[in-house]
Parts: sequence; structure tokens; C-alpha cells
Amino acid sequence: MRPDGRANDELRPVSFQRDFTDMADGSVLVGFGRTQVLCTASIDDDVPRWMRDSGEGWVTAEYNMLPGSSPERIRRRVSGRDQEIQRMIGRSLRAVCDMELLGARSITVDCDVLQADGGTRTAAICGGYVALHDALTRLVEAGALDRHPLTDTCAAVSVGIVDGECRLDLPYIEDAGAEVDMNVVMTGSGNFVEVQGTAEGAVFHRDQLDTLLDLAAGGIETIVAAQRQTVAAPPAPRRPRPERSQ
Repeated sequence: MRPDGRANDELRPVSFQRDFTDMADGSVLVGFGRTQVLCTASIDDDVPRWMRDSGEGWVTAEYNMLPGSSPERIRRRVSGRDQEIQRMIGRSLRAVCDMELLGARSITVDCDVLQADGGTRTAAICGGYVALHDALTRLVEAGALDRHPLTDTCAAVSVGIVDGECRLDLPYIEDAGAEVDMNVVMTGSGNFVEVQGTAEGAVFHRDQLDTLLDLAAGGIETIVAAQRQTVAAPPAPRRPRPERSQ
């Protein structure tokens, strides 16, 4: 029996609260059980210097755990772990975005962990997709883009081996003692974007790897369905921003 009573192939309750804030171009509070991540997408009508004159846009991400997100206070800094996670989020979102259609503009997806109970990076990818989708939809609705640059959905989930059992969507209590820890990112059409798997306490064999990937694919299918339901209708128009005085 898992600590929270779930079956090994069962996700924690997943939620997407759209437009959680109303200043960013896209905003969503994503929840996986007790893990809560605020994802916002901000549009900039410019691209990094190294991309200028390319005719393409750019999507990047920043990730941070806020001080009160865990029992022990997190210091306000960008650690090596944070950098690795934000690169993963950026790679995942770029995999489903047509940069040529996006044009010469950048979108930064900020993922701030409000409460951490395992799976923060995978939750950030899931919520980051919805925030990015809404920001781009608002560009299309405003006539700034001819069509939507997103080519597919993108979602992620953690899997692992705990007490010899393959399990889906690990909370912290399971993740901390897992023999194998893995994060899987996939598109809605079933293609892999990234697989991160590590034997923490014991090696694992091919049959277990296949089981873990099957668990992840099933979980991601459910998450993608929730994402699609969330973005089925266009987001509400943003209020015009007041012009700054010169």
C-alpha cells in the first residue's frame, strides 16, 4: 500500500487553475497533490542577441523554489539544480513550438514552486505548457500571429521503483527512498521529449524500464486530457495595460 493509498498506476489529483494571476500574458497554478507550482508566461518583442536576424523566436524558462515551499526554508538563489531544471523545462516547451511561426519574439515561462511534495519539475512542465498556450492564444486573438505556434501538447510525470514496485507520480516520501527515480516528458501524440532515469539504490533491468515507461505514458495521457480540457476555450482577454508616462 502506498502512503496515500493510491494504486501504483494512479496519479495524484491533478488541477490547472487558469489565469491565477492577471498581469502575465499566461498564468496557471498547477497542482499535483500537495505540490503547487505557479507558472506564468511573459512575451517580449525581442530575441536573444545570438538569434537576431534569424526570423525565429525563442522560448525559455526559469525555475525557483520559494522560501516557504518546503519544511526547511529555501534560500533565494539559483542553484545548479535549479539551472538544470529550467533548461529541462525550456527544452520540453520548445519541442512543441514552431519558432518560425512565433517570429522575432521571446517568451519566458517562470515556474515558481509554492509548495513542494515531489515532482516539481514535471508539474512545472505541465503547467508551463498551459501558461505558454494561453500567452500564444492571446497573440493569435490580437492578430499578432496568423496561427497558433504550438504543434502538440507537452506533459511530464515522475515514475520510480519503491520497495521493488514500479510506481507512478511519486510524492516526496516515496521519491526520497526510491531505488530508481525517473522523469519522463512526452508529447500528446505519444513521442518522447526527454527521459531522465537514475538508479539511486539498486540497478534496474530492461523489463522494469519498460514498465516505468508504460506507467509514465499512461499518466501523461491523463494529464494531456486535463490540459486539453483546460485550454478548450480561449482565455479571457487581458485588460489593456496603462501606458507609462514619458
